[in-house]
Parts: sequence; structure tokens; C-alpha cells
Amino acid sequence: MNETLKILESRRSCRKFIADKMPSEEDLKAIARAGTFAPSGHGSQSGKIIVVTNKALRDKISAENAKIMGQPAGFDPFYGAPVIMIVLVDKNAPTYKYDGPLVMANLMTAAESLGISSIWIHRAKEEFDSDFGKQILKELGLEGEYEGVGHIALGYAADGAIRPAAPRKENVFWCR
Repeated sequence: MNETLKILESRRSCRKFIADKMPSEEDLKAIARAGTFAPSGHGSQSGKIIVVTNKALRDKISAENAKIMGQPAGFDPFYGAPVIMIVLVDKNAPTYKYDGPLVMANLMTAAESLGISSIWIHRAKEEFDSDFGKQILKELGLEGEYEGVGHIALGYAADGAIRPAAPRKENVFWCR
């Protein structure tokens, strides 16, 4: 089996990260770059990736995500991951609803290939529909109509944090 197929089969969501072990900037740049090569309808490249390594901002986003989720203060929906990558899509692209998940998949696959664990966390849509998220976009100079797709929490897995794959369902049907 080739390396790409091995990575696709071995990647699992991580729910416990080593909070103080930051991936290298070189690795984070490589992961983000992989996200930019995701397929997109009409070659629109509608996905935008926000890489958050600033702990104070990461913690603010975590608190907002927990609030949207209905969790109490102090709850961390990012499982202690030191990095989050947020994927947004330009709503003016006709295929934006389909483009964003492809960016997310590329990010997670690239991270796995570098030995960095990940998990997809939802509620980015609600965050970036709110004044909270719009302020982040304003500070970044991102103008336009964007929809939040999701967050990729990234870092190194704590011991025992990765579970083996569940048996695969029979979801492939052949028409021969």
C-alpha cells in the first residue's frame, strides 16, 4: 500500500493533546499550504485558512466555541491543542459549501503525514456569523462574505489519545 493510502487509513481524531508542545512553524506552514491545494469548484480557491498559534486568541476562540456549544466557562472544545486552523469559505463562490470540507480534509491528512494529530471541531459558522468572528476577520483585513466551515485542532497526541479505527461499514457499491 502506498504512503498516501496508509495515512488516510491511519488518521484518527485526537481528543487529548499535549498542550505545551507546539508543532514547528515549518510544519504548520506545510499543513496550511496543503490546505490551499484542495480541489475547489471552478478552481475558485474559495477557502481561507486562519492559523492561530497565539495562545490568548486561541483561548478566546475556545471560550466562544464553548459558549455556542452550551458548555460552562473553562470547557475547552479544542481538547488542549496548542494550534487551531480555522477554515472559512467565500460565499460568493458558487461551490463554497463543497469547497470548505475539502480544505479541512487536506489539512488533517497533511498533519497526519507529519506526525501531528488533529480533530475537526464544529461551530465555526456560528462564530463567524457573530460580531465576535467578524471582529477577527476585520483585524486580519479579510473583507467579504465568509462562512465558517470548521476548526482543525492540531498538536501532538497525549499518550493513549488515539483510538484504533472502527471496523469499516459496507459503504461501497459497485456497478459493473
